[in-house]
Amino acid sequence: MDVAGFIGKYPPFDALTPEELERVTRAIEIEHFAAGTEILQQGGMPTRHLYVVRKGAVEIVDDGRVLDVLGEGETFGMFSLLGHAEPTSTVRALEDTLCYLIGEGAAHEVLGTSAGQMFVIGTMRQRLGAGVGSEERPAAPYQPVGALIRRGVVAADPGSTVAKAAERMAEEHVSCVLVPMRGGWGIVTDRDLRSRVLATGRSPETPVEDIASFPVKTLSTEALAGEALLTMFEERAHHFPVTGPDGTMIGVVDLTDLMDLGRHTPLAIRGEIDRARTLEDVVAAGRQLPDVVRALVEASSEPVGVGRVVALVVDALTERLLRLGIDRFGEPPVAWAWLALGSAARYEQALHTDQDHALAYDPQDRPVEEIDPYFADLAGFVTDGLEDVGIPRCVGDAMAVNEALRRSVDGWVEAFKMWMQDVGRSGSILSSIVYDFRRVAGPLDPEPTLDAVIRGARGDLAFLRHLAHRALDARPPTGFRGNLAVERRGEHEGRLDLKHGGITAIGNLARVYAVRTGIPAKPTLDRLRGAAAEGGVEEDLARELAEAFRFLWEIRLRHQAEQVRADQTPDDFLDPSALGPVARRGLKEAFHVIARAQRALATEYGIRQL
Repeated sequence: MDVAGFIGKYPPFDALTPEELERVTRAIEIEHFAAGTEILQQGGMPTRHLYVVRKGAVEIVDDGRVLDVLGEGETFGMFSLLGHAEPTSTVRALEDTLCYLIGEGAAHEVLGTSAGQMFVIGTMRQRLGAGVGSEERPAAPYQPVGALIRRGVVAADPGSTVAKAAERMAEEHVSCVLVPMRGGWGIVTDRDLRSRVLATGRSPETPVEDIASFPVKTLSTEALAGEALLTMFEERAHHFPVTGPDGTMIGVVDLTDLMDLGRHTPLAIRGEIDRARTLEDVVAAGRQLPDVVRALVEASSEPVGVGRVVALVVDALTERLLRLGIDRFGEPPVAWAWLALGSAARYEQALHTDQDHALAYDPQDRPVEEIDPYFADLAGFVTDGLEDVGIPRCVGDAMAVNEALRRSVDGWVEAFKMWMQDVGRSGSILSSIVYDFRRVAGPLDPEPTLDAVIRGARGDLAFLRHLAHRALDARPPTGFRGNLAVERRGEHEGRLDLKHGGITAIGNLARVYAVRTGIPAKPTLDRLRGAAAEGGVEEDLARELAEAFRFLWEIRLRHQAEQVRADQTPDDFLDPSALGPVARRGLKEAFHVIARAQRALATEYGIRQL
């Protein structure tokens, strides 16, 4: 295969046009490295080339510890090249290796493209994950789930009876069977036998396909055990089929296989919350959340997924407190819904988070004076309980204890319309919190009605311009020359604000894109994908913002996990001098993406940036 044909198969070169690929190919040199040769030396001279492995393999070594092994088509040297800095790690030939060396000018051209920037930020995030202290991290979370499979597939014919499936499970000493059906796979677990057969009085002669969950979600053999545990928590599942690289089903991993991950797991804390019978029990369970997040970070779990776990644990705490509150105050007088707001509604909560919630109800022609006192008491009980867990009250009072955030569904509709027209202070504050909402609990579902109000604003230029203004409020913490800018005074002097200048800024941009294209999704990454698909933002920019978002979450969670380990209160303020060169370079790249997106939005809406 020719040089262009080879590198054109791999990122970021696979996004180049034929002409661009030809220019890169002309700048390539070929060099052979014998096994054991140090190609780049940690702390040595900056590289003037971007390297692509053509044959063989290289090790990425940090202070004598192997962080990663790169093979055919994989790239290295970009961090040193982009920053004109000493290599952050040693790169050593693991075996006789042939590399393509791309000259500095052509390399900068490639890495300066949208695909190149996404590649750089994504690689930095992966390298950060590989760099967690190996001496202290548990081994189990780093095992691929394929290594945990203890036996092959145990399957049941879709037409066989439930009784036969139960017999097969007993004979094979397994807690589930897979069912090949409808061109895919279904699954039947021992829990299904109890809840879908015994509890409902179904006949043992029922075909097993009638009770199977289909289509079943799967994990790849390469997925880390820590990722599997996170996925189980999100899906509320105890079994996950595992597939090989070619999609072949090879077995099932279950919760028992993951017990070596330790007691600080999302499933363990949710179990304790579900079993809590008193306020004290709920508080004791909830106070384990920081240790759960630290364990997930140390297991290199997907960072935005960890934020989702935090939100789901807070949901579980909220639901349990609501149940305890109803036990105390009696059944609610009318149908109701507890709403998460802001980052909680987007499933994007870290350890430095506060309470953002509201309450909706259907008055059923009853006077508000009869209804509201009950919900005021219930809201107070839940808010106090969450505060006892360690989740502070919202400084902006965006909580259900605030009478303005307890309304009928019609009242919420009126409020939304009023705030859309009010670009004053109250409209500004609430547009960044209340317009992101999600039902957590309660029999009432106001989301479709409220979503319709938001979708109706896609043609309201004044409102969209207002949202665009709010998306420009939080600016990336960079200086004139693109250097990281820290707080100059006050409590956080010498540190940079990772949340407001980075994560919140991307969330605000995504909200504008979503509202103007009528996207009902709440999570930031879903909004970016959906808006790009509908033409509400350029696809390349949406992908860059998504990769920057993931990277910033990675940095944020690692910072907070270190604070938990040191018994400090988690926050979102980092001292950039305490970060490694890879992390600092990644922050600059991520902030550059945000600044470019904000400039484009300001130009589009005719907003002058100071």
